[in-house]
Amino acid sequence: MNSNPALCAAIANYITTSPQQRITFAQFMDMVLYHPEYGYYSSDALKIGFKGGDFFTSPNLCSDFGELLAEQFLQMWEILGKPIPFSLVEMGAGQGLLALHILKYHQLHYPDFFTALEYIIIEKSPTLKQEQQQRLQDFPVRWCNLEEIPPNAIAGCFFSNELVDAFPVHQFILETGELQEIYVTTDQNEKQTNAPSPMPYAPCPSFVEVTGEPSTPQLAEYLDSLGIDFTQSAYPDGYRSEINLAALDWLSIVADRLQRGYVLTIDYGYPASRYYNPRRSQGTLQCYYHHRFHDNPYINIGRQDITAHIDFTALERWGEKCNLKNVGFIQQELFLMALGLGDRIAALFEQKQPLSQLLQHRDALHQLIDPTGLGGFGVLIQSKGLDKTEISQPLKGLTLPE
Repeated sequence: MNSNPALCAAIANYITTSPQQRITFAQFMDMVLYHPEYGYYSSDALKIGFKGGDFFTSPNLCSDFGELLAEQFLQMWEILGKPIPFSLVEMGAGQGLLALHILKYHQLHYPDFFTALEYIIIEKSPTLKQEQQQRLQDFPVRWCNLEEIPPNAIAGCFFSNELVDAFPVHQFILETGELQEIYVTTDQNEKQTNAPSPMPYAPCPSFVEVTGEPSTPQLAEYLDSLGIDFTQSAYPDGYRSEINLAALDWLSIVADRLQRGYVLTIDYGYPASRYYNPRRSQGTLQCYYHHRFHDNPYINIGRQDITAHIDFTALERWGEKCNLKNVGFIQQELFLMALGLGDRIAALFEQKQPLSQLLQHRDALHQLIDPTGLGGFGVLIQSKGLDKTEISQPLKGLTLPE
């Protein structure tokens, strides 16, 4: 298939120099997506959007998604007592479209808030960072790494849209009732496990899965914390799924950097009871290539996106350990409707635009709330450092109309 030979060779070399000549699936996924030279998110292979892209996100549809989020951020600023600065930290900003829509809306409609705003972008991909800087050159935006923000430095909101699903995940499988981790090796190593020296690899070696004891006790601890018991007879032999330890590490850093304010996470995923349902026996891993999705991460290496649904229960419970309080969890469809998307749909045809544009806009708004698509995404909001009065004020996006 259409794999990057240089990336395949780098992964194969990493495998042959690793103990037991194998790596965890999380290590494989990390290299495939984030290798500094050849990874999908580091190279020009990454393409977002409708034409020539591998996938699209809510900001690609229309500016309304960002504008409605902007309304929620405004209320957060007001609840916190209008601090100056109020920091909006967007983690994983894609092409910069969401930032553009938020900043333009605040500048036009809420100039006082815009003046108080400090907009920070955390972006790992050099390709996307360059595109963001070009798109946002007229706005006061700062780029940095998450680790560069000092502890307890942020009063405001950390937020992300479709970020956590791209974190590298560990994969596991049940074999005769025992939890085994899925590792990745090469077909050469699988055939010659006792090879005394690294094999001379072809440009695109084939990668295969092997199973073994878990690489870390954190995997079992993660499942225990969620009350998931795979010894139950309901789980079939061969049941496999994912564990996102990287999401917990990320949330720990975010919570440490936040002094007072909110963490808003938008992504596709489930509560733990649905994520690890016995009937979801093959996990949630998906690959996206030219707007088509499949479940084979061992083709199109470096040329396709790899994602896994996120476990919102794990984020909630780990957040509590990091002094984050659960404010609320809601589907994107209801969140956006509570912020006024229904009013926007109703007012569409009062605008003086060609009918074709109005119909296209209406279709975009409906896609944002389609419960079988983007509307089914989860929205998790957590808080830190709020006093009783601030906590008692319900967020608009979580307040459903009666």
